[in-house]
Order: sequence, then C-alpha cells, then structure tokens
Amino acid sequence: MAAARPRCAFVPSCLCAFSSPSSRSLPAAAGRFVASSLLLAALSPALAQPTPQELTKQVGIDQNLDAQVPLDLTFRDETGAPVRLGDCFRGKPVVLSLVYYECPMLCGLIFDGLLKSLRVLPLDVAEDFDIITVSFDPGETPQLAAAKKENCLRQYGRPGAAAGWRFLTGDEASIRALTDAVGFRYVYDPATDQYAHASSLMVLTPNGRIARYLYGIEYQPRDLKLSLVEAADGRIGSPVDQLLLLCYHYDPTTGKYGLVVMNSIRIGGFLTVASLLTFVVAMLRRERRSARRERGLQP
Repeated sequence: MAAARPRCAFVPSCLCAFSSPSSRSLPAAAGRFVASSLLLAALSPALAQPTPQELTKQVGIDQNLDAQVPLDLTFRDETGAPVRLGDCFRGKPVVLSLVYYECPMLCGLIFDGLLKSLRVLPLDVAEDFDIITVSFDPGETPQLAAAKKENCLRQYGRPGAAAGWRFLTGDEASIRALTDAVGFRYVYDPATDQYAHASSLMVLTPNGRIARYLYGIEYQPRDLKLSLVEAADGRIGSPVDQLLLLCYHYDPTTGKYGLVVMNSIRIGGFLTVASLLTFVVAMLRRERRSARRERGLQP
C-alpha cells in the first residue's frame, strides 16, 4: 500500500561457524547449515514482526500547543496539483485531520464523528473555518483523496464547502515533518499491512499555530465550536460564544471543554444582579408614570 515499508534485516550468527569448514567435516557442516537456514527462514518473519505491545508504545499524541506548523511543506491536492501547505490557510481557523484514505477501521470512524459534529455546527466550512485532511500514507494517491472528498462533501451537504475542505497526499518527508510538528505518532504494522495510529483533530489558528487537540472519534459540537472561536480570537461566533468561553475551560488531558464553576458562578451572579437592576428600573419608571397620571386627574 505504501511506497516504502519498513524492513528488518536478520543475519544468522551461525553462518560464521561454517565459513571455513575442513574437507572431512564438510558434509556434516553442510547439512547443519541447510537445516539452520531453513529454520531461520521459517522463524525470521515472526521475529521481524513487532508485537502489539511494541506498536502501542510507538503510537500516541504529544500535545505541542502553540507550536507552529511548517507552512512551507509541499503536498498534492485531490486534483494531483502540488500545493504549499501555507496556501491552504485563508485567514480562518483550520481543523487538521490526519488519516489515511484506505484505512479499514479507525479513520472511517474519525470521518463519521467529524461529519456528525459538522452537520449540527452553526458555523460553516469555507465560510467560518477550513478543514485540511492529510493522508500519512505516502503510497496513497490524489485519486483516493478525490474520492474521499466527494464522499465527505456529499454527506456534509452544505453548499460551498468544497473550497474550504482540502484533501492532501504527500511524500514521506513532508508527511513526517507535519506529523512531528503536531506530535502525531503512528507506525506501520507489517503483520496487518495497516497503520497503527491514534485519533485526534487539531485546531489551528489562521497563521498555523496549534490551538487545541480534540481526542476520540466523536467530537462534541460545543467543543469543536469553542475551539474554533478561541482559535479565531473571537473573530467568528456570537457574543454568547464569547461568554461561554468564560464558563468553559479547555482541559488538555481530555481534549474537551469543562465547566469552570467559579467563572460560571461569577457570570451567573452578574446576570442576576443585572436582571434585578433592570427590574427595579422598570418598576420605578412604572410608578412615576402612574403618579403623573394621578396628578393629571386631580382638579
């Protein structure tokens, strides 16, 4: 599937014992050599395969909050044209998703979770924010990217989104530079011919700095919305969204926004006082109007 797969070289040390056999021991040595070679040939594929525990240790997400994504990297878009990563940033916050298009399991769930959140989000792709999806399999082609883009846009169903959702492929060097920058660790598993990887969305600022990580395969619309509003520095969203940012605090250990009790109490108290003041002012005005009407009726 990929252009280059990791390989493990195994050199049997027993070959050295038969490097200079005497003429008298040659038949026996040759027999032992053939038997050893056959045994090693049978065992070496198993010895070369990493265990599930070894794969797990190599997979994960390292949060590099506020790190700069290298914008000078070159990829290919879904049409096959070369594109500089920085040219995909259009002055809007960006949701970065790292997947591979032929993934039979996890990546499909990531797309499903993202689309489920996008369909109820009051913000629009291409209008309020952009999405950049990058395959980390260097063997995948723009044709695969184009097919995935068509499928995702059809499920999203909002007009104009094509201009703001890019599906990219690239070579090993560009992919590694991007995944290293965002702390995305993955590994190829030769036993299954698949990649072991984590699931996360990265929310980037309009100039390409990492603002937030959203973990898992289901992304709460509230978390996605708040992260985009925060990454845009308040240039998108409503005044209510800005107020919610005071109530909710981003937890980097979970990749979610949790309610900040003290802030919510303060805001609730402020709103209560404001409501009371509004009520008092309204009642005073009403009493004054009633008093003026009564004075006007007196002879």
